[in-house]
Amino acid sequence: MLQDIRANAQGTVAKVIIGLIVISFSIFGIESLLFSGGSNGVAEVNGEEISPFALQQELSVQQRRLLSILGEDADPALLDQAQMSQQALETLIQREIIKQAAKDMGLNTSDQAIADIVGSMEQFQIDGQFSPDLFQGALASAGFTPALFRERLAEDVEIGQLRAGVAGSDFSTEAELDLAASIALEGRDVRYISLPLLDFIASVELSDEAVETFYQQNPERFQSEESVILEYLELGIDAYRKDVDEERLREEFELVRDEFELSAEARVSHILIEGSDADRAERIAAAQKALSEGMSFADAAAEFSDDIGSAQDGGDLGYTAGDTFPEAMEEAIAALGVGEQSAAVETEAGTHLLLVTDRREGSSVSFEDVAAELEDRIQSRDAAADLLVDVERLRDIAFNAADLNAPAEALELEVQTSEPVSRNQQEGLFARPALRQAAFSEDVFEAGHNSEVIELNPEQFVLLRVAERRPAALKPLEDVRAAIEVELREQLAKEAAAAQAMELMAALSQGSTVEEAANAAGLQWQVELGARRNSRSLPGVVRERLFAMPAPEDGSPTREIVDEDPDATYLVELARVSSGNPADMPVQERELLRQRIAGETGGILQQQFETGLRERAEVIVY
Repeated sequence: MLQDIRANAQGTVAKVIIGLIVISFSIFGIESLLFSGGSNGVAEVNGEEISPFALQQELSVQQRRLLSILGEDADPALLDQAQMSQQALETLIQREIIKQAAKDMGLNTSDQAIADIVGSMEQFQIDGQFSPDLFQGALASAGFTPALFRERLAEDVEIGQLRAGVAGSDFSTEAELDLAASIALEGRDVRYISLPLLDFIASVELSDEAVETFYQQNPERFQSEESVILEYLELGIDAYRKDVDEERLREEFELVRDEFELSAEARVSHILIEGSDADRAERIAAAQKALSEGMSFADAAAEFSDDIGSAQDGGDLGYTAGDTFPEAMEEAIAALGVGEQSAAVETEAGTHLLLVTDRREGSSVSFEDVAAELEDRIQSRDAAADLLVDVERLRDIAFNAADLNAPAEALELEVQTSEPVSRNQQEGLFARPALRQAAFSEDVFEAGHNSEVIELNPEQFVLLRVAERRPAALKPLEDVRAAIEVELREQLAKEAAAAQAMELMAALSQGSTVEEAANAAGLQWQVELGARRNSRSLPGVVRERLFAMPAPEDGSPTREIVDEDPDATYLVELARVSSGNPADMPVQERELLRQRIAGETGGILQQQFETGLRERAEVIVY
């Protein structure tokens, strides 16, 4: 496609199109294309606007969540921007509707409650302790600021309160509970005969003619997938790694020595007091008084500190080498011994009371200790730079190239050829969704152009083109004979088992018992008295059919053949049904049953409630 664009960019049609665009600008004004007027939001819910920033953030969250589940081999189609944007917008609209309902009901949560939740979240903890650095880093990588995260968390708590309240408002009556208990405790006396298919497969005789007939009658079952033979160039970072001489390693060591040498550090905790000068003075005095009267620094931090993140961890701020905190704080820390508390220290953030809880000495390393790491670091850095230079060269050359020969020659690469690659390739390099999508794109598959240079990861890039197209075709019989034989044997075995089950049914109808019929046929039979719906001793298909069978009438058992199991066929006889007595259910099981009923009906109630909110809401999507 890109080659076609360049080839036709100077053509008459292109000039006419450009002329029409220029005329439209001159008549209507360029601002008619750039400014649409109206709202800056993407949607409006009951007068409350949803901003483009909120949509982009929600979209980012959903994409990150999907990638975390699927990994780097995620199908690009699943990350389609337009489709995911629609999903993200719908999520935001529903969230705004429920948030407004929670607000109307006066539901809210305190800052302290949010601080407690944040402090208890394991993803922000190291060795069970809240880490401010980890908290900040995790939020930054997810695109959140601490304030935005706390705001979103508060909304989640309030929405959770509403949903829990709605679901919890449902209840089950004693009559409903008794009915559910009687069903759960119902017992059924059952006898059944097993006819394992393996016993029949061994005796199945299968002719070549039967296999050939099945093959000819079902050609659509044995089509090969449409596939392509690909030519491709691959750029990987390992090919760009080069040896590093010692002189450069030593120069690097001098430049980064500080990274390997640990400075003397102090671990510090603080109590931060914010607010007006008068208020701060009063609260600082109260905190100092409490400390002087024996309150531990950790307890004082929890009670007085306005730093929500550290207050839940005894005020701990971690270690500083003298350059982490504002200068006034660092000067005070430097003057304190372990266990000593400072006087009030003023910074732009507020007033601090400081406690040094630990000090550790610095350490140094020799060149020999880190030479291997430095070499790997330099090699990786240089290789990455050289790789990206060649990637850009490859993009430029491949743009106009008719095939891969010119790009390969320019970059001294070898054109490689793949095995047949299908649209559902599951193995090898071309199992990567991005490569399969490119190979079968209209531009590459239909037009025969080179693909774009595809980044699989920052260290691996691929350029490809279709060398040969192989349409779907009927596979040779010999390639599929084994699969046909397996299928036919299983089918014939199933038919034989069904036929024997009918013979057994006829024997039972003539007065034989299950035991007599099974023994006569040399088959196994089982009996279970008072089987319940949660019984695990019965085969799953037998248990499922057993409790769907009608109860016996006039003392005559109910019988059915069950053939849903791929490994066996069963003849099932239901002899008696015993109604469950709710009074027989233990108190604990009855309570669990009550909770399950309430949970199921509460979930339905919650869904109906939110559906009603949506139907009554005024939603405008721009």
